[in-house]
Amino acid sequence: MKISYNWLKKYITFDLSVSETSEILTDIGLEVESIEKFEPIKGELKGVVVGKVTSCVKHPDADKLHVAKVNIGEAEPLQIVCGAPNIALNQTVLVATIGTKLFFKTGNELEIKKTKIRGLSSEGMICAEDELGIGQSHAGIMVLPDHFEVGKKASEIFDTESDYIFEIGLTPNRSDAMSHYGVARDISAALNCRLNKKMHALLPMIKNFKPSINENPISIEIKDIENCLRYSGIYIENISVLKSPDWIKKSLKSVGINSINNIVDVTNFIMLETGQPLHAFDAKKIKGNKIIVRKANPKLFVTLDDVERKLNGSELMICDAQNELCIAGIYGGIDSGVSENTTSIFIESAYFNSVSIRKSSKLHGLKTDSSFRYERGGDPEITLYALKRVTNLLSEQFNNIKYSIISDIYPNPIKRRKINLDIKNLWSLIGKEIPFETIKTILISLDFEILAENDNSFEMLAPLYRTDVTREADVIEEVLRIYGFNSIEIPEKLSYTPNYNSETNELKKNLKENISNWLSSIGFYESINNSLSKSEYLEKFDFSNKTDAVKILNPLSKELEIMRLSLLPGLLENVLLNQNYQQTDVKLYEFGKHYSYNHLFTEYDVTRKYQEKEFLSMIICGNDNPENWKYPIVKSDFFSIKRIVEDLLNFTHTKNKLKTSPINSKLIKEGIQYCWSDEQPIIKCGTIHPKILKQFDIKQEVFFVEIDWKLFSDLAIKQTVQFNEINNFQPVKRDLALLIDKKIEFAEISSIAKQSVGKLLKDVKLFDIYEGDKIPSGKKSYAIRFTFQNNERTMTEIEINKVMDKLIKSLNTAINFEIR
Repeated sequence: MKISYNWLKKYITFDLSVSETSEILTDIGLEVESIEKFEPIKGELKGVVVGKVTSCVKHPDADKLHVAKVNIGEAEPLQIVCGAPNIALNQTVLVATIGTKLFFKTGNELEIKKTKIRGLSSEGMICAEDELGIGQSHAGIMVLPDHFEVGKKASEIFDTESDYIFEIGLTPNRSDAMSHYGVARDISAALNCRLNKKMHALLPMIKNFKPSINENPISIEIKDIENCLRYSGIYIENISVLKSPDWIKKSLKSVGINSINNIVDVTNFIMLETGQPLHAFDAKKIKGNKIIVRKANPKLFVTLDDVERKLNGSELMICDAQNELCIAGIYGGIDSGVSENTTSIFIESAYFNSVSIRKSSKLHGLKTDSSFRYERGGDPEITLYALKRVTNLLSEQFNNIKYSIISDIYPNPIKRRKINLDIKNLWSLIGKEIPFETIKTILISLDFEILAENDNSFEMLAPLYRTDVTREADVIEEVLRIYGFNSIEIPEKLSYTPNYNSETNELKKNLKENISNWLSSIGFYESINNSLSKSEYLEKFDFSNKTDAVKILNPLSKELEIMRLSLLPGLLENVLLNQNYQQTDVKLYEFGKHYSYNHLFTEYDVTRKYQEKEFLSMIICGNDNPENWKYPIVKSDFFSIKRIVEDLLNFTHTKNKLKTSPINSKLIKEGIQYCWSDEQPIIKCGTIHPKILKQFDIKQEVFFVEIDWKLFSDLAIKQTVQFNEINNFQPVKRDLALLIDKKIEFAEISSIAKQSVGKLLKDVKLFDIYEGDKIPSGKKSYAIRFTFQNNERTMTEIEINKVMDKLIKSLNTAINFEIR
C-alpha cells in the first residue's frame, strides 16, 4: 500500500524527516518496504524561466524555423532558434536556459546547450507543455498570460513540490491503517508515547453541511441485513463531469492512481484519505428511484470493464427497482456509472460483511481498491463523515450544487467490544513494567474509550475500526507495538530450561545443510512446494494410506484441499513445468513433511490427532550428462538414481549399516528399499510407474528417491569416520563367471562372500551381466571381480586359491550356480 509523506501532514503536524518517519512506521508494525521520490513535474522545472519575445523573424536558411530574441530579465536578450508554428512577437513564454535538463515521457533526457542551427546560434529553448511535463500538448510552444513577470522562475508558478511515497507491507489484520488518516493516527500515538507529545490526528472539518433538498429522492432498502450491516447514501445534483482540480490529480498520481474524472476522483481521494470506499451512481439511471441491497439473481452481469460475468446467486448486489447495478463493495456495472452527460449522482457509503465481499471477489477474480478494504473490515462509524466530505469537496468545484439529507439505514448498530486489561498480565507478557500513565496515554491515543481504571487494571471499549482487537492479548500487543519492541531491554541473564537434545538437533541441522550442499554440487536444484495439495491425487496416486489424509475444512481452492501425503506429486509438477519449458534434464531434491491423520489418538491426547514426518525426496529424468562433443550422452535410468543413493550412503558413512531388498509399491514400477536392522525401510528408490506419469502428461522415464529423514538422520549422526594406514601390500583380483537363477540378486552374493572370507576380501564388483539365447531360460550370467588383500604380507598363490575355494564352497551352499 502506498502512503504519501506530504499527504500524511494534512492530518498531523510533525517534524520528522522522511527516514525518521519510515523508522517509526516500521517500528509500529507498518513495515516500510521501499521509499520512492515522487516529482509531479520531473526535474522540478529547474532552469526554466518566464521570457518575453521581443523579436521574431524567419530563419534565412529554413522555411519552418524562426529566430527569436527573448528577454528573460538579464542584461541581453537570448537568441533562440524555434521551430514552433505558433511563435509570435510579444508572447510571454517559458524558456529552458542553458544547462537545464528536460525529461520526456519516452524516458529520454535533453540537456540544453548553446548550439548552432542552420548557421545561427541558439542560446536556449522555448518549450511546449509536454516538453516541460506540464501538459500533453505538443502543437506549439506554451504561451502564458502577459501578467507573469519576466525572469520569474517557472517553479514559482507551477506546483513542482516533490513528495516521498512509502510502500507499506500491510498485514491483513490492519484494516485500520488502509488510509492516510489511519497511518497518521498511528504516528501520533507513537509520538505521544515516545516523545511525550500531545497530539491527535484529525480529519478535515466538515464545513457548512446544509442540505438544500429536504428529502432524499433515492430510497434505500436492505434485504440482506446479514451481509449489509449499514448503508448510507446522498443525492447530489447540478454537477458536471469534468477534469479534476490539479491538487486532486496530483494527490492520486502520487500513490499510483490515474485520474478519471472529478466525480470518481473525489470518491477515490476520500477512500485513500479515510479508508472508506464510496461509489457514485448516475442518479437518472436508478430505476424507480430506489436502491435495494440483496443477493444476486443467477444471470449474466456486465461490469465496468465490459466483461460479462456469471452471477451464481451468492453475491451481494446493489440493485434498483429492476436490475443489478453493481457487485457490492467490488465493482460497478457498465450501465450504472457516471458519464459525461451525468448531472445528478447518488453516492453510497456502506459497511459490508467482509467474508461476503472476500468470497465474491475471489469467485469472480476481481481485486479492486474497494474490495481490498472491505475484505479486511472497516469502520462502520465513518460512513456519514465520508458522505459529508464528498459534499464539501464537490462544493469547491460547483457553485450551485444541491444535495439532499443523508439516508442512513443501520438496522442493528454494532457495539464496541468491552475489554479488561490487567496491568500485571501486560507486564508479564511484555517482560517490562511499563509505567501506568504511559499505558493510559497509548490507549487514549489509539481511541480506546476508558470506562474505569484503578492501579491494577483498565476497563475499556475498543474502537470499531479495530476489527482485530477482541481480547486482552490484542490490547497488550497494541501497547507494545506503540511503546516499541526495541524499547524492551534484554536481561543480561535469561532464565530458561535447556533443551536436552539441542546437541542432536544441531547435528541434524548440520547434516541437512551438508547433504543439501552435496546434492547441489552434483547438479541438483532444491525445490520447495506447498504443503497443501489436490485431493484428486489421492485417487491418481492410489496412496496406500489415503484414508489418513488430512482435509482442509475451508480450502482456498481445489488445488489446496488436503495436506500432502507425499512429496512426489509436487516434484512431478515441477518436472512437468520444466518439460513444458523444454527442459527435459531435471534433477531436484526437496526436504519437506508428510501429513496424516492418526487413527490411534484418544480424546485425552488430542495433540497426537495429526502426524508430521519429514522426508528427503529426489527426482531425476532426462540425461545424466549434458550434450558434449567429447563424451556421449548417457540417459538416466534406475542405476543412475541408485548410484546417487549409494554415493549419499558413502557420504554419510551409513552404507554398511543398511541392507537392500526389492520394493513393493503401486507408485514404483521397479526399485529397491534400504532397511535398518528392524526391517523398517529408511530409503525407497526406483522408477515411477508409467500410469502415474501418463496422468501428468510426462513423456519420459522419471526416477524417484524417498528417505525417511528422522530414521536416516538418527543413523547418520551416530556414524564416526575411522582412519587406517595405507596398506602397502599388493592386492589380488580374481574373476568368476556364475550362471545363476534370475531371482538371485548381486547383493546376496556380495553378502555371502564377505561373510565367508572376512577381512581379506576388500571389494566385490559386478562388471558384466548377460541374459540371452546362449544360456538356459530363467538363468542369467554374472561376471564378478573379487579383490583380496592381506594387511600384514603379500598373499601367495596357495593362500589365494584356498580363499577362492572357500568362497566358491560358501556360494555353492547358499545358492545354486554353475561356473562358466
